Amino acid sequence: MPDQTADPTELSGHAGELAVAVARAHGVETMFTLSGAHVFPLYDGAVKVAESERPVRLLDVRHEQTAAFAAEATGKLTRVPGLAVLTAGPGVTNGISAVAQAQFAGSPLVVVGGRAPQNRWGTGALQEIDQPPLLAPVTKLARTIPTAGDVLEGVHEAFVTAGSPHRGPVFVDVPMDELFNAASGPLPDVTRVRGAVPDPEALSEVAELLADASRPVLILGTDVWADHAEEAALRLVEAAGIPTITNGMGRGVVPGGHPLLVTKARGHALKGADLVVVVGTPLDFRLGYGVFGDAQVVHVADSAEQVSTHAELAASIAGDLTSVFDGLLAELEQVVRRPDWSGWVSDLQAAVAAATERDAALLGAEADPVHPARIYGELLPRLADDAVVIGDGGDFVSFAGKFVEPKRPGGWLDPGPYGCLGAGLGAAIAARLARPSAQVVLLLGDGAAGFSLMDVDTLVRHGLPVVMVMGNNSAWGLEKGPMQMLYGYDVIADLAPRTAYDEVVKALGGAGETVTDPRQIGPALDRAFASGVPYLVNVITDVAATYPRTSFGV
Repeated sequence: MPDQTADPTELSGHAGELAVAVARAHGVETMFTLSGAHVFPLYDGAVKVAESERPVRLLDVRHEQTAAFAAEATGKLTRVPGLAVLTAGPGVTNGISAVAQAQFAGSPLVVVGGRAPQNRWGTGALQEIDQPPLLAPVTKLARTIPTAGDVLEGVHEAFVTAGSPHRGPVFVDVPMDELFNAASGPLPDVTRVRGAVPDPEALSEVAELLADASRPVLILGTDVWADHAEEAALRLVEAAGIPTITNGMGRGVVPGGHPLLVTKARGHALKGADLVVVVGTPLDFRLGYGVFGDAQVVHVADSAEQVSTHAELAASIAGDLTSVFDGLLAELEQVVRRPDWSGWVSDLQAAVAAATERDAALLGAEADPVHPARIYGELLPRLADDAVVIGDGGDFVSFAGKFVEPKRPGGWLDPGPYGCLGAGLGAAIAARLARPSAQVVLLLGDGAAGFSLMDVDTLVRHGLPVVMVMGNNSAWGLEKGPMQMLYGYDVIADLAPRTAYDEVVKALGGAGETVTDPRQIGPALDRAFASGVPYLVNVITDVAATYPRTSFGV
């Protein structure tokens, strides 16, 4: 363990111990990994701690992608950079999709990779490959920490960079021989880095646009949560009375059922708006690339480089999002022409009520085979306010985006704009650790399950109960329908019919059941929540009951 007897800020030990000490100082509680000799000193650093120190949990998985996805989800949920430790070569490359997801989603993540020994470099050592160039395109920073003496500052830099706006992944690797070597130095100072102070003129300009608007809409995205701005966002919504749509981890910032939450009337709201203010999410395919009919558009981001350069903007603001929300509210209170949006709000509330009424028919559908919406009809009343809901799938999880409205912020996880399947088991592991008393529900497509279902073994070995709900339509539903639309036929879009994935979960030590009758979905969910083990409710659904789409993400 690092020696701190002389000076609590002065550390000495092998490089693995020093790296873990820095991670612990930055708030890391769990190291996600799959055993590899190139990173043994990091495991030793996690195991050997002084009685006065908080240990770092070692959580080992069955595939490195799960370790990286779990660390990425930890960063999302806790807003402290998650830590994945991946052994050299294939261990690192297996984690790249999760790193790319973190880059697209703005998730704070540090990946420490093993690296072939420097004293053997160039001679063909096991898994010798220069890894930072592979990671550079999908990280904020990717570098080799060359010596044991550089580890304290190098790992500290990684955590600061990952956790600073705009957040994202950082990759560092350390040569194996140097990771075993000893070094010493001061423990770096750890403080949270906040975004820049927003420009007062920009705040005033946006407040004037709001004051002049007759039909404004506010969109809140993932970075509102990531930037610790959820309370300030709700203050602005309620004090100004502005109708709001949420996406990503912005879900729950305005609680489900709130009179100003109009996500269910999204199409009507964005078609009728004359001003759309988008905060904390890019103007990408999910938001029509920033075109909302004839509406003026304002983009607000946590850092200047995140402000859209392709959309036509009426104004923009960059900086600390709490300061932005509070600053806008203060500016609005000074505006002489106090806006009255009550008629617009009433119109949107009527549209929400109509959508809710239409949804009720699907949520209660008695169809055989089961309509996937019926699963949500049974799940929604069983979700606690503090539930963490995770989406890992295509068509089936699209319904979740339509029906699930979290009551609290930080309770929704999806892959984000990268659209990567296979993230769900890692996210479920992270959620169970981060929220030990909450319901954790993993929504799985049967296609997505094939990427990571083996990591149910990880849930079982580490005693992590999770309720998994599968919409099993025996197909790649997100591809089958569009291909039929384009060509009149489909190929390579079908999976084996009615596969008993619940039997796979049972074989790995969990529990589960197959459901074909819509009336049995609710009782099955009750058994799952009561089981105290990883439990899969495998619902056989109608492949023809697809999510209604207006675009395919292009």
